[in-house]
Amino acid sequence: MKTGLILRFITALFLLSLSLAELAYAEKADQDKPVILEAEKVSVNDVKQIYDLKGQVLLIKGSIIVTGEDGHIEVNPEGYEFVDIKGTPDVTASFRQRREGPADEFMQGLATQVAYNAKTEVLTLTGDASLKRLLNMQMLDQLRGWKIEYDDVKQYYRVTPPKDAKPDDLPLARAILSPRRKATLEK
Repeated sequence: MKTGLILRFITALFLLSLSLAELAYAEKADQDKPVILEAEKVSVNDVKQIYDLKGQVLLIKGSIIVTGEDGHIEVNPEGYEFVDIKGTPDVTASFRQRREGPADEFMQGLATQVAYNAKTEVLTLTGDASLKRLLNMQMLDQLRGWKIEYDDVKQYYRVTPPKDAKPDDLPLARAILSPRRKATLEK
């Protein structure tokens, strides 16, 4: 019984990674946009390029919008942001970014914690995480799990269970994927 559940979980992840071959990349214009920060409290260390935010956090950079209750942002010497936003039991952290190309396509995620590395273009959603790919506001793909990593450069999703998960707890990840042919034709 346990082996069958684990095999289904691994198969689902493999099929998920194969289905992403035709996705568009993140909007490249976001790289050159200014960062807009809002929160109840903001602490700025301009020398080290470190920003700490508390309460009703809102980060906007081009088409990227990140919200939560507690935020930490670091900018490296090359100008890339490393964003870590946490929610609370009452307020979920969120991430939304427009995809590159002519279609109205977005990646949208919710979790207890949202981390985004602008240099590597890797999004990590941790804690009751969900990630959707939307085209013209219609859901194409949806992932749910404890931790979701999305690598925009490699066009790769990974859903992992908590370290203390037991085989009886499966399925710990769920994916709903639209056929690539239909999604491509709609663009």
